[in-house]
Amino acid sequence: MSDPDKSWLARLKGGLARTRAGIVGLLSGARLDPELYEELEAALVSADTGVATAQALLQKVRARVGRQTGATPESVRTALREELTALLAPCQRAFALPDARPCVVMLVGVNGSGKTTSIGKLAHWLSARRHRVLLAAGDTFRAAAREQLQIWGQRNGVEVISQSGGDPAAVIFDAVAAARARNIDVLIADTAGRLPTQAHLMEELKRIKRAIAKGMSGAPHEVLLVVDGTNGQNVLGQVRAFDEAVGLTGLIVTKLDGTAKGGVVAALAREPRATALPILFLGMGEQPQDLQPFDARDFAEALVGA
Repeated sequence: MSDPDKSWLARLKGGLARTRAGIVGLLSGARLDPELYEELEAALVSADTGVATAQALLQKVRARVGRQTGATPESVRTALREELTALLAPCQRAFALPDARPCVVMLVGVNGSGKTTSIGKLAHWLSARRHRVLLAAGDTFRAAAREQLQIWGQRNGVEVISQSGGDPAAVIFDAVAAARARNIDVLIADTAGRLPTQAHLMEELKRIKRAIAKGMSGAPHEVLLVVDGTNGQNVLGQVRAFDEAVGLTGLIVTKLDGTAKGGVVAALAREPRATALPILFLGMGEQPQDLQPFDARDFAEALVGA
């Protein structure tokens, strides 16, 4: 019987194969000189880490390798994997339900980031752990979003609270009341995709969050931003804008099985913030099981090699 964790790691490695191959290729020779570090920095930057993150990582790598006797390019790769793991470790946090029920999870993001699909996958992940889940279709203006969520609800055996048109804050407020009345463990609230530059829509998100808090003290317990891993450094601006608007508690990074280079995850870990913003889940593929908790060491290994 196959190990699901190993198969997931294999898929993650497959998704990031292009980035890893470039880095491994540089470090497979015999030379260890300043030019190698310059080429490695360029490879990391091209993988979407950004210049500052690449330089910070390599500064620590050079210091670590410099303390070794008889260091080789393979020593550099080992050091890079360890430093990347250390950088990402503060972003690793398990999704845990609070004592209060329901746990209300609000998902936000730009158009096309994979938000509704991530909700369906998250519902599957929670249901597989025997949690009772309810979905709220807070994207009241895009009929396709409601239909997509209904399909995911049917696939997971999960009910969806929705209505066509109307006020998204009111729909989600009603869903909170329904979740409390039905002893639901987790309510996941969808919201319409929006660009951070759309001020009126960012204000609407704040109003939705206030409506949730009015429906249940202490809620929402999680405000998760879904970001498309193929968007590279553009993700950083999204994180800052949504965090300022609604106070993010975590991230879901999607589409790591496509053209994503992966390095932006390292850049996210260096975002200036009082505490590191957790990366709760990674998404790959379209199947219900294609969402898994983020593991810093596994990701570092997938990005730069074992």
